[in-house]
Amino acid sequence: MKTFLFTAIAAIGLGTMAMADPLEGTWQTGRDDNGNFGHIRVAPCGAQLCGTLVRSFDSSGNQISTEFDGRNIISQTVARGSGEYRGKVYAPDRDKTYNSRLQLSGNSLSVSGCVLGICRNGGTWTRVQ
Repeated sequence: MKTFLFTAIAAIGLGTMAMADPLEGTWQTGRDDNGNFGHIRVAPCGAQLCGTLVRSFDSSGNQISTEFDGRNIISQTVARGSGEYRGKVYAPDRDKTYNSRLQLSGNSLSVSGCVLGICRNGGTWTRVQ
């Protein structure tokens, strides 16, 4: 009986791990207008995905502390199929939240967004973990 119970619990745990969204993990952003970049940890937040700034780096690659550390950079994001995601992306360098389009391809994430008809290419982010 103990073996059956252990096997059932392990199967449930493995099934949950296998269901993780491919966007989940830590991503290094492209450089902003100031040359700075960050690491964004993407995880579920309810039925959607959110990404929190967990580390910030200056233009020389040195880790720095900013007022945006711990802030949601990605929010209200949902999969649309074929590696495409839609939601919101906050750009700290411009203090604007964009309606985003994220396109996942392996360990690369193409990020773009628009606000009030003004669009911005957020570059390509790279998976860190």
